[in-house]
Amino acid sequence: MDEHEHDQGDAVGPARPPLTAAEAREVTAGLREALDDVRRSVAVLAARIRAAHAARVWLPLGHGSWAAYCAAEFGISRAQAYRLLDVARALAAIHGAVAAGPEKSRTRDTTPGTAAALDYGLSQRALIAVSGRTDAVAEIITRRLTTLAHHGLQALDDPTVRAVVRQAVRDVRTAPPLPPTEPPTDPALAALRTVVDDLAATVHALGELMLDVAPAYLSDTDASDVLAPLCAAIGEDLEAGLAARRYALSGDRRALQGTLL
Repeated sequence: MDEHEHDQGDAVGPARPPLTAAEAREVTAGLREALDDVRRSVAVLAARIRAAHAARVWLPLGHGSWAAYCAAEFGISRAQAYRLLDVARALAAIHGAVAAGPEKSRTRDTTPGTAAALDYGLSQRALIAVSGRTDAVAEIITRRLTTLAHHGLQALDDPTVRAVVRQAVRDVRTAPPLPPTEPPTDPALAALRTVVDDLAATVHALGELMLDVAPAYLSDTDASDVLAPLCAAIGEDLEAGLAARRYALSGDRRALQGTLL
């Protein structure tokens, strides 16, 4: 044992005998359950925050505002109080998109405010990041669930719906940035940048089409099987279609090097 390992052992307490495979699996199952509980707690918290804010719960308690109520009752800052509202609103918008989708995509319990209906395994950070673009997230979710139902690519069970929701949130968080408002001073460079930006926008739209047919949770290999007929039908090279799909996922133009750019 080297010095680093020895120090780590001292930090966590006396050495324990090695676990058997069965014991290690039991510990892992407990850890997995705890992580699931953390994710579910975001859904529970969001549902209760939205209900409390809708009921203007601060008024009967003599507080002047939501922020004052949160500061007095829970000791949290004004900024944190409104971040919690962002989480609640983002999650409600996502659930609304799922509940309005194809029948098979609807969760078993669609009663507003229920924790089970709102549990998509999303972190507070992710929900805050898309709180200002919930329309875009909802539109992507609705379109992809409808496409999946139409093409019958997968049964829209709970794991599939959760995967679609989480990927839609990732897509919005990593969407390509808007082009700079001030063009380059060199006219030739400005014209070239315009051409490249227009091409990238077209490719991104193509990538969205590819994602409609081969959702992001499919590997490139599985996506190839699904996209081959589509690419043949529209006269597009399969490798270019896959590159466009990767670009729509990441927003990184390097995904197009050697294919479309």
